[in-house]
Amino acid sequence: AAGFTIPKTSSRAITSPAGTADTMECLAKVEMSEKKIRSVVKKTKACIVHGGSMHLAPADDKIIEVEHPLSIDAEGQLLASVMAKKFSVSANHVLIDIPMGPEVKAKTKKEAKHLKKMFELIGRKLGMDVRVILSDGTQPIGNGIGPLLEAEDVMSVLRNDPLAPQDLRDKSVVMAGILLEMAGKRNGRKVAIEILNSGKALQKMNEIIKAQGKQKQVLLGQQRYKVRASKRGTITSISNNIIAKVARIAGAPTDKGAGLFLTKRRLEKVRKGDVLYTIYAHSEFKLQLAKEFVRKNKGFTII
Repeated sequence: AAGFTIPKTSSRAITSPAGTADTMECLAKVEMSEKKIRSVVKKTKACIVHGGSMHLAPADDKIIEVEHPLSIDAEGQLLASVMAKKFSVSANHVLIDIPMGPEVKAKTKKEAKHLKKMFELIGRKLGMDVRVILSDGTQPIGNGIGPLLEAEDVMSVLRNDPLAPQDLRDKSVVMAGILLEMAGKRNGRKVAIEILNSGKALQKMNEIIKAQGKQKQVLLGQQRYKVRASKRGTITSISNNIIAKVARIAGAPTDKGAGLFLTKRRLEKVRKGDVLYTIYAHSEFKLQLAKEFVRKNKGFTII
């Protein structure tokens, strides 16, 4: 929307309930030929596609095929997976976000700084301008967990919906601002906010969706269960791993409309019986499996 060309290639989920490609696929087609992608980028100056469909990094694609069912996501493969695809599309500027927290890839600031150093080193060797930011990974960003629910979060931010998740909006503006400055714009964050508030960002997203091919409407799972607080207190932590596992048990990312919607966040006060999150599934069987799992661990610590 700012006038720069940004071809975005992405992977499907390996250990998470939704990868960028899975989420975008709820809105538009992501599997397309190189010729089609070139056409989309020429028309809109952007794309959000599944990198595997282009075979940009064939060895990486084969490894991901093995990783997915085993939920493996090793550091070396993480570095190779991200950088190989960025290099293969001739990216000049790359912004990478590394969340820090007890249950994400970088558990400590030391580990995050190590990953940052590695990404920057590989970037220099490949001749790319790589910027890495370290962020809070102690709880999920946005309200939705799962392809459709995350897509709804994104579109609500772009629509400037007052109910859109503020944390997702804030992070998007910060990252967009940094990218704009990397590309030569001054006051990147301010420019990003203006583009978002004006509706230009939503307009550009709709252009990309139309150019890639709008998907048939994906329906939210009709089987639902509200997970409630078992006592009164303050939410001191939310387990990313448990939340992700619940969403996967419910069917995400294979079932696009499966997952969960967070109602409460870390440091919020709750009363006994308050809804913490709602689980969505397409099948009663998968919902029952998710219910059995959360009876043992809801993923929320309340003190």
